[in-house]
Amino acid sequence: MSAAIVSIAAMTSSAHASTDFNQLKTLSQSEFSQLAKDFTAAGSYKAITPATPLGITGFDLGGEISVTQLENSAVWKKAGANISSLPMPKLHLTKGLPFNIDIGASLVAVPDSNIKLMGLEARYAIFEGGVATPAVGVRAAYSKLSGVDQLGFNAKSVELVASKGFLMVTPYIGVGRVWGSVTPNIGSLQKVSPTSSKVFAGINANFGLFNLAGEVDRIGNNDTVSVKFGFRW
Repeated sequence: MSAAIVSIAAMTSSAHASTDFNQLKTLSQSEFSQLAKDFTAAGSYKAITPATPLGITGFDLGGEISVTQLENSAVWKKAGANISSLPMPKLHLTKGLPFNIDIGASLVAVPDSNIKLMGLEARYAIFEGGVATPAVGVRAAYSKLSGVDQLGFNAKSVELVASKGFLMVTPYIGVGRVWGSVTPNIGSLQKVSPTSSKVFAGINANFGLFNLAGEVDRIGNNDTVSVKFGFRW
């Protein structure tokens, strides 16, 4: 967990620059496709949570930050964003429902940028897990961009995740698929629809009401480190 926090701090400091897209018209179609893959990896929904359901009285709320390393930073610079990694600070709220179902929403506002993202998710725990057995669940999520005149974006994803609790700590792993839709609203560039596999692993630590989680994921060739903190019961 501490390693994830150190990585977040290092990558966020390197990304402290303008992240606005104001020169998309200078990109070729191939370059725009590269930028679209990076943005899909960064902007797609990241739950940062184990498979265990919250239960009908459960809530998970707080803040988080995800930082994605950009595979094509030279293209981003050409498009007007002189960065090598993209931080995504987020507020989230998740509510447990009957029948092992959880639903959640999130809001992202990227520093030094007009990038804003809204996310929605739904989860179903196939197996709740127990003392000797892991929890296994499936998730579906959607995220959509607003605030950027030159770019339209949304992403859909599905995931399979497994987790096993040990006292206050619950490690988890998962796989998934991400479908992006990235539309340039300027020039002659054409819409791109990146599709990538996702693998991820994380750990959740619960201290009564207070909760801390860390996760690493890879979508395509992009790596992301995330830390989430808040309250979970």
